[in-house]
Amino acid sequence: MTPIMFVIIGTVAVALLFDLINGFHDSANSIATVVSTRVLSPKVAVLWAAFFNFVAMFVFAPRVADTIAKIVKIDGQDTIYVYVVLAGLIGAILWDLLTWWLGLPTSSSHALIGGVAGAGLTYKGLNVIQWDNIWITIKFIPLAPLIGLIIGFIGMIIVYWIFRRWRPNDVDKLFRKGQLLSAALYSLGHGGNDAQKTMGIIMALLIAGGLMKPDTKLSLMHLDTMWIILSCHLAMGLGTAFGGWRIVKTMGMKITKLKPVGGFCAETAGATTLFIATHLGIPVSTTHTITGAIVGVGATTNFSRIKWGIAGRIVWAWVFTIPAAGLVASGCFYLIKLIHPGF
Repeated sequence: MTPIMFVIIGTVAVALLFDLINGFHDSANSIATVVSTRVLSPKVAVLWAAFFNFVAMFVFAPRVADTIAKIVKIDGQDTIYVYVVLAGLIGAILWDLLTWWLGLPTSSSHALIGGVAGAGLTYKGLNVIQWDNIWITIKFIPLAPLIGLIIGFIGMIIVYWIFRRWRPNDVDKLFRKGQLLSAALYSLGHGGNDAQKTMGIIMALLIAGGLMKPDTKLSLMHLDTMWIILSCHLAMGLGTAFGGWRIVKTMGMKITKLKPVGGFCAETAGATTLFIATHLGIPVSTTHTITGAIVGVGATTNFSRIKWGIAGRIVWAWVFTIPAAGLVASGCFYLIKLIHPGF
C-alpha cells in the first residue's frame, strides 16, 4: 500500500469522525423543541432523532453531496489535494469542538465549507475555489433562518386560528402527539442535508486521490458508492444518539419558552425549509434553520419574550464560522506542509 493510500484511508476516517461530531454537535437542532416542551426526555429524543437521521438516505437524492464535492476544483492528478481535504476537515472539527464547548449552536456545515475553502486558498489561491457553490451557501446563511422564521410565524398563526375554540389542555394533548411527527420530519431533513456534506467531502478526497472519476454519481444501487452513503448516515445517527445537551439548553430553553403547539410549528417550519434546500442541492445550516423557526413561533405571542441577547450571540457565532474555520484549516495545511517531505 502506497503512503498516499494510508493518508486517504486516514482522511476517510477523519471525515466519518467529523460526521459523528456533526451529529453530536447538531443533535440539539433535531430535539431542542421536543425536549423543551417535555414531550420526550433527552435520552429518548436523541434516539428518535438518530433513527430518522439514518433513514434519510432512502428519501433524498445526494444533490448536496455533489455541491460540497465541488467547493474546491480538484485536480485528480495532484495528490496534494488529498491534504487540502484533510486540513479542511481538521479545521472544521476543531471549530466544532470549540463552539460545542462554549455552548454555541454554530453550523457544522459552514465550518466544513470554510475549512475546505481555507485550505484550498492556502494551497492554490483564489482560482481554486468554485465560487458559485460558496455564494449560494453564503446567501442561505440569512435566508435559511428567515424562511424558517416566516414559515414558523405563519404556521403558528394558522394553527391558532384553526384551534381557536379548543380548550388549551386539549390543544396541548394533541400537539404533544403531533410533535413526535414534526421532530421525526425535522430529523429526516437534518440527516438528509448534513450527512450528504460528509459524502461530498469523501467524494472530493477519492477524486483527489485518483480513485474516483469526477463525474461519478453517488447511489445506493452501486457497490462502489453505497459504502459512502451508509457509513455517513450511520456516523451521523450515532453522533446524534450521543447527543449534545449543552447546546440543547441554548436552543430549546434560552431563546424562548415553547409549548407543544409551538414546538410542532417550529419543527415543521424547519423541516420544510430543509426539505426544500436538500432537494435543490443547497447545503444549509440546520442550526440556523431551527433557530429562525423558533424565533418566528415565539414572535406570534410576544416579541419581548424572545431573549434577543442569546439570539444575537448565536448570530455572531454564525458570522465568524466560515472565516474562523478557514483560518484554522489554513494553519493545519501549513503544519502538514512543514512535516510532510513530499511538498
